[in-house]
Amino acid sequence: MRHRIVRLAVVAAAVAVALFGFPLAVAVVQYAEIYKLLDLERLADRAALRVSADLTDEGDPNSGDLEDEATLTFLSLYDDDGTYLSGRGPELPEAMVHSALDGSVETGSADGLLLVAVPVAHDGEIVGAVRIAGSRDALLWPVTVAWLGMAGLALLAVGVVWGIARREGARLARPLDDLSTAACRLGDGDFSVRVPTVRYVEIDAVGSALNRTASRLDELLARERAFSAEASHQLRTPLTGLRLGLENALEQRGEDPWRAIARGLRATDRIERTIDELLALARDDRGAADPLDLGRVVQEAVDQWDPQFSAAGRPLRVDLQPDTPPALASAAAVRQVLAVLLDNALQHGRGEVEVSTRDVGGAVAVDVGDHGPGIVIPDSELFTRTGTSSGGHGIGLPLARRLAEAEGGRLRLARPTPPLFSLLLPAGSHH
Repeated sequence: MRHRIVRLAVVAAAVAVALFGFPLAVAVVQYAEIYKLLDLERLADRAALRVSADLTDEGDPNSGDLEDEATLTFLSLYDDDGTYLSGRGPELPEAMVHSALDGSVETGSADGLLLVAVPVAHDGEIVGAVRIAGSRDALLWPVTVAWLGMAGLALLAVGVVWGIARREGARLARPLDDLSTAACRLGDGDFSVRVPTVRYVEIDAVGSALNRTASRLDELLARERAFSAEASHQLRTPLTGLRLGLENALEQRGEDPWRAIARGLRATDRIERTIDELLALARDDRGAADPLDLGRVVQEAVDQWDPQFSAAGRPLRVDLQPDTPPALASAAAVRQVLAVLLDNALQHGRGEVEVSTRDVGGAVAVDVGDHGPGIVIPDSELFTRTGTSSGGHGIGLPLARRLAEAEGGRLRLARPTPPLFSLLLPAGSHH
């Protein structure tokens, strides 16, 4: 591309010089010819003054006086009836000589000569004519010098344009090379690539689009990578419950297996719904949040987890305030946050677990608490993803906080002892 820019610039400069130089060269020739004709006319006038007395005295003018080798001009003399007298010129007078005998000053060119004819006057009467001639090429030699100078300036202009185009081409090609390199890196999977801005608006627009694409791909890849970790965490408990239910059905051989199969199918439906919700949350394609009946979602979560708490000998109680407004959040995100909090209470808590909802003015809160010994981990570590933290909370709480913040809410440890977690969500209006 760099060479193409230089080539186009040089061609454009050459065309511009030609379009400007050719008319100027023609104008220089015309100007030089007019100037030389005026010069010849002055020489002819001086010669006419010099021979006027000789013509009246019927003398024979010296033809040598009519020749000027220094100026490359040659004169010829004619009397009043057009008879050739002396000099270097045609013996038969030309039309311009007859015009000069009539009192006119004539100029022109013929056969490579510049010609001037002037009348010779004495005491107010025309007594003859002087014709002066000179080689057109010899007289216009300064034009050749001017043309050579113009050609040199044209070459200099084209050279300057070549130098500027070469520099600007390199400057323009450099960001394009950077774009090409960035595109190749992006194609190879390096989504951290970023293109710096330059002073060219069009290239900056392409670079910004490439940066946005790289950022979006990096974000999507991070979400897809996080999905496997989040899905394994969220699916661990329902899969464990399904396995325990099936193992329990195998041990109780006298029971009707259809009940175990029905429970297994319901657990499978919950697992499938969890996977769909996690995919939607990872890809962020949930759309705008509609007012959510928070009590219904909380009750569904409690019903789902009650068998596991019962199997552990721990009561699970729910307290839904009737005047709790709907929440502006997706049901998928709320269900996953509740799943994390209930799993956390089951694995690390003690005693009764209570889930309640309340109106906190402009927001709605869902509280999940138990009667465990308390949490001594700092809040900055509790909600930081560490894989397997020292307290055993792992990926769950960081995931729950991220989901809450994505819905415009907040998840916090409201009370460390006994533990109480509060999920705050934007409140909608009652219909």
